Amino acid sequence: MVQLQDVDLKLLRVFMNVVRCGGFSAAQASLNVSQSTISEQMTTLETRLGLKLCERGRGGFRLTEHGMATYEAAQRLQVAVEAFCMDTDALKKHISGKLYLGIIDNMITDTTSPLPEALQKFVSRGHDVHVDVYVGTPAELEERVLDGRLHVAVGHFPIHIPGLAYNELYLEPDGLYCGRGHALFAGATEGSVPNESVASSRIVARGYLQENDLRMLNASKAAATVDNVEAQAMLVLSGAYIGFLPNHYAARWLERDEMRRINPEQFGAQWPFCAAIRRASTMPSILKVFMVDLNECCERPRTA
Repeated sequence: MVQLQDVDLKLLRVFMNVVRCGGFSAAQASLNVSQSTISEQMTTLETRLGLKLCERGRGGFRLTEHGMATYEAAQRLQVAVEAFCMDTDALKKHISGKLYLGIIDNMITDTTSPLPEALQKFVSRGHDVHVDVYVGTPAELEERVLDGRLHVAVGHFPIHIPGLAYNELYLEPDGLYCGRGHALFAGATEGSVPNESVASSRIVARGYLQENDLRMLNASKAAATVDNVEAQAMLVLSGAYIGFLPNHYAARWLERDEMRRINPEQFGAQWPFCAAIRRASTMPSILKVFMVDLNECCERPRTA
């Protein structure tokens, strides 16, 4: 395809809808057209691109390697087109369009997070805006901000990478926990678990903080690795592992005495949560407004 035309944008929107729905049949209701029409449109798009985008048949719907790459590129194009529309609206003093926001998992129990208040403030401005939220690992979020699929990502980013600017928002405290049935559960009540017992336990480490977790526990290796908080909590609750969890997330199991914190005066840290945005000479208008609201909410005191 030498030059992008209106028809290509329409076909790409059909393609993205099919991918999100998981197939031609499932996309019929969303697109309000027949399956045969969708098939024709997909064939036209593949012909114009000169690429095989998906496999469809008795084996079900599956994206090809080219299809995956095209879908990611189409997401970036969608953000760019919407940014253009928002910027031109801003010339009329009107903010509208989509804010693409990324967050890490299981922030919902964190009462110190400014994000819920910032979102409420943002959408209550009366602007014609839509918030599209993606939940992912820190590395996934950074990748999506870098390539333009997200405007901003909020989370803990242990290693700051070139091309992104990190605006620190607040601190999230964590602690070392064990579940009922673990050998350290009874000792954790007394708050004096020997370091040797901690180091010799099966440790579940957070993939993006594995080196830190092991160093703090004076352990040489992890018995399990996870990339999200829910998986971490599940393994701790099994009684087979010990691991670090955000204190706000572990609170519910502490109250039910299904978890206990190990040596809180010794094991724990305060992790900075940041808003990561792409370094650029200009910032989309909708992102500017959201960042103002987010920063204002960070300045207000919260109950831990």
